[in-house]
Amino acid sequence: MKKLSIYQVLVTTACLAMLTGCTDLVNEEKDSIVRTSEGGGFTPGNPTELLASAYKDLGTYTDQAGIYALGVHTSAEMIPPTRGVDWGDNGVWRTLDSHTWDASHSYIRDAWNNLNQRVYKANEIIASNPSPEQKAQALFLRAFNMFHVMDYWGVAPIREVTQGPDDLPKVFTRSEAFDFIVKDLEEALPNLAKIGPGPNNGVASKAAANFLLAKLYLNKAVYKSNMGEVSYTFDQADMDKVIAYVDAIEKDGYSLESAYFKNFTANASNEIILVSLEGTPQNRWMMTMHYDQDPSGWNGFTTLADFYDTFEDKDVRKGLPPTEDGTKYSWLGKGFLFGQQRGPVKDSKGEYVTDATGKIKIEDIIDSRSKKPLKFTRDVPLAGAATDKGIRVIKYHPADAGKYILMRFGEAYLMKAEAMFRGGKAAEALVMINALRTKNKATALASLTADNLFEEIGRELYWEGGKRTIEIRFGKFVNGQGATVNAPHTVLYPIPSTAIVSNPNLEQNPGY
Repeated sequence: MKKLSIYQVLVTTACLAMLTGCTDLVNEEKDSIVRTSEGGGFTPGNPTELLASAYKDLGTYTDQAGIYALGVHTSAEMIPPTRGVDWGDNGVWRTLDSHTWDASHSYIRDAWNNLNQRVYKANEIIASNPSPEQKAQALFLRAFNMFHVMDYWGVAPIREVTQGPDDLPKVFTRSEAFDFIVKDLEEALPNLAKIGPGPNNGVASKAAANFLLAKLYLNKAVYKSNMGEVSYTFDQADMDKVIAYVDAIEKDGYSLESAYFKNFTANASNEIILVSLEGTPQNRWMMTMHYDQDPSGWNGFTTLADFYDTFEDKDVRKGLPPTEDGTKYSWLGKGFLFGQQRGPVKDSKGEYVTDATGKIKIEDIIDSRSKKPLKFTRDVPLAGAATDKGIRVIKYHPADAGKYILMRFGEAYLMKAEAMFRGGKAAEALVMINALRTKNKATALASLTADNLFEEIGRELYWEGGKRTIEIRFGKFVNGQGATVNAPHTVLYPIPSTAIVSNPNLEQNPGY
């Protein structure tokens, strides 16, 4: 017989009705799970089954709450306006935007539980007599999930499978966690498969490990800093490692996609390093689209006009207009949706109306609440927003969306350019950035500064989930737009109250 000892309160998040702001998924997550035999020792599982389950767990990254919300809602790239009672959700979204969260915040708790559960599952795989490649994949998955714990909270608890139910998990400092993650990845690399780019890359590979190592060393100055620091010194040796790791990814066949939005389709061919095969990117368009659009969305999140204005009109990444060729979803553009929105004509039964050639008829959308034309606006308040307020964002398009991307070469390319810039090779970095801009039909930069490099990273990676980490590295997070609390301690989230109760080895982060 097997027992389960649970060291955290079960967390359940329910999906609210669509018209009151949907939090989408129902999760039951446990922070620390110990599988023991009747005698108290660990019973190995089936490594193949456990590994398959661990890959399915990557689906949690596709949700719009939890891990994703902590990575982007707290940045100056996204705003979660409350529209009447819609998206009120007891203030969970507003407090992320304003940096007024505390240790009881449900999404902070959920992300903590999700990530630490997945770290422990990787420990189970490693302790279950896996093959060398299975162990390497488990080491990568442990590193990937622990990276987010370290990044968000500055500490990382670790429970070994040999620990009894009354033993408390050890807690790594941020510096210790960094070293542990690097060690996992370095050990994993020789036994991971070499896999080239592909839209369905759903398992760990050498490229994925090199990507995470590059990200670790690019942010090492942050992770090795003292608590409360908001400006950092980047060591050239670390930047050289970033460059070497990205070069290794290139050697595995990765390169920039010629057409930017192709990355987010099922036909992506050059950039995709790792995706989640579980779940879909559907949340990314549902969370932003208006109720009266097709597909009907949750009328939630928008970008800010200041961020939108960092794009030149001719920059492809700003968006592609609707084709309106009469095919399904051809009325919906890609990138930023601004101004009058259009959609399909439907009959009284809700069926598409077509013309004599079978093409769907398309017309201007009328907002069913205001009875006015649906025109997305530049202005958007955090609270009391009308249903049309805010510029919407579509990177994954319902007509051709691929799998949800966790790692792509475009980010690796920018990590290399930033490492060159910080490592004394600004001229070479400028060449890289201008090659990227030329590909996307933007005007070449005359020079490269920290500020315009930061903006270029934002233009390439917007809404992909990592803007908070980038803002912190560039010293821009603490004074972020819309933040009510501008204080150094906010570069880390508070340890959830339930976690501290269950593990006295945890100490609350300063400022909370």
